[in-house]
Amino acid sequence: MSSTEFDHKAFTAALPRRPGVYRMFGAGHEILYVGKARSLKDRVSTYFAASNVNPKVQALVHQIADIEVTVTNSETEALLLEYNLIKAHKPRFNVVLRDDKSFPYVQLCVDHEFPRLAFYRGARSAPGRYFGPFPTAWAVRDTLNQLQKLFRIRNCRDSFFENRSRPCLQHQIGRCTAPCVGLISREAYAQDVESAVKVLEGRSDEVNATLQKRMEEAASRLDYERAAQIRDQLAALKHIQAQQIVTAEGERDVDVFAIVGEPGEYAISAMLVRGGRNLGTSSYFPRAVLAEPEEALSSFVMQYYAAQEPPPEVLVGQKLEDTESLGQALSARAGHAVHVRSPSRGLGARWAELTRENAAQALRMRLAQKQGLEEMLAALAAELELPEPPQRIECFDISHTGGEGTVASCVVFGPEGALKKEYRRFNITGVTPGDDYGALRQALERRYTRVREGEIPPPDLLLIDGGLGQIAAVHEVLAELGFGDVTLVGVAKGPDRRAGQERLFVYGAAAPRVPQAHSPASRLIQRIRDEAHRFAITGHRRKRARRYNESVLEAVPGLGPAKRRALLTHFGGLQGVMRAGVADLTEVAGIGAALARTLYDHLHPGS
Repeated sequence: MSSTEFDHKAFTAALPRRPGVYRMFGAGHEILYVGKARSLKDRVSTYFAASNVNPKVQALVHQIADIEVTVTNSETEALLLEYNLIKAHKPRFNVVLRDDKSFPYVQLCVDHEFPRLAFYRGARSAPGRYFGPFPTAWAVRDTLNQLQKLFRIRNCRDSFFENRSRPCLQHQIGRCTAPCVGLISREAYAQDVESAVKVLEGRSDEVNATLQKRMEEAASRLDYERAAQIRDQLAALKHIQAQQIVTAEGERDVDVFAIVGEPGEYAISAMLVRGGRNLGTSSYFPRAVLAEPEEALSSFVMQYYAAQEPPPEVLVGQKLEDTESLGQALSARAGHAVHVRSPSRGLGARWAELTRENAAQALRMRLAQKQGLEEMLAALAAELELPEPPQRIECFDISHTGGEGTVASCVVFGPEGALKKEYRRFNITGVTPGDDYGALRQALERRYTRVREGEIPPPDLLLIDGGLGQIAAVHEVLAELGFGDVTLVGVAKGPDRRAGQERLFVYGAAAPRVPQAHSPASRLIQRIRDEAHRFAITGHRRKRARRYNESVLEAVPGLGPAKRRALLTHFGGLQGVMRAGVADLTEVAGIGAALARTLYDHLHPGS
């Protein structure tokens, strides 16, 4: 059915003035847009009103072949249904939260007599207590760093902890009390953990009072060294508290959201407040080519809490029509009351304004970066005589050491910069060590077989780190797979191997092109090539490290792959295995006394 066959007048006339959800379909019955409405009749009619000349709305309307509606009992039901449909179908005209990584936490691993604090990201299924979420990984690591300085709680893994015979470097620099070798009692360590937990919960004033009391008690016992240590702890904690520029009275847990921009170019900032402490902001750029700011923000908040429990209080930087419904929907999903409101005065309003300023700054930076990248893409198109700036660029690089541990990398760039979720590494096998041509052929064949099957979109421009030989080998593979017409360019270093001297070998061209040093095209080529090299060498180093750990153990008679892995896992790496005695080795599953003695003798010849 074409869009001209859809009779919107008859359809909208039959709609009820009831809350519900509407789904707009294209000619192929693909979902174009999902929306909610307090009144289905009034809301859907606005799309076809003669006064609605918004180009994005018109772009949607011209593609509509059918509309389906679902009537609900309330706006809250409509909001939940809209969220579920967007999550399931990801319509291209809807707001879509593209940054779907999980949020980081501080984890207290309690299944040990000396618990440790650690960075954690993922499903909170492991035993322990979780504090957060934090807006960024940096915020978690900064918090852990401060807590280590304050309370000197261990951060090492249990396998490392259990195999220490003397204090490690963390103790020597004043970041750990060395419970692994008995330099602190279990009771004293538990007190430090309790204080750290109170700080994470926002109860720093209680910690201040406790530390003050302990300092006075130590001084009364004439234990002046301990009193001085506690004094320094207290001073450091007060210094950290003084750095909190926005602090609430009490122990409030609040999330604050603000949106700036226009349809198609929004920035949303989220500020997390836990225990009254501002933990910082993170910025998001949802795809929302059609939604007005209020609708975009409401939809974003629902998606934001898809796998994240909302706090009791959620503040938004502008009034939303569905604030009450949004609160009810979040409350139903969270299992506790969630109050959503737009503050007009007091600390909440200051938080909202601060969050809006962060969103505005993030949008300015994004637009400046985008403008710079657009200039680079246009310059690259002119340099390579392309009909238009490339919208998708892939770059391949090879990394190995003397032919060993060969890894190929593929990085992807678009108009918004690096598309890191689409990066891929390829472990190269079955080629002659040091044969870069063979490694490239294998990586390209594996990559572009998937492109041919429609799993990955083809690039407009393919860059290879190398010269004529490399691009000839690559083109042979591309031609076999049906991609011989892809613009293929080899990026070779200049005579001095310095940045800005790159030569570009375009497949089929008579001579290489040499972009002007430090021109926009040259900077973009360097940026993409360097990223491919970084991604390749990082993968190679990890592979080489794993290979080294296993290779030392491979020569031990009777020690197969499963037992090698069990040893490395149990002792936390090769160094732990090297430090272990015969009795320690027998504690690993599958390692008997005879094999343990053989292994020990192999690792310690002449002992």
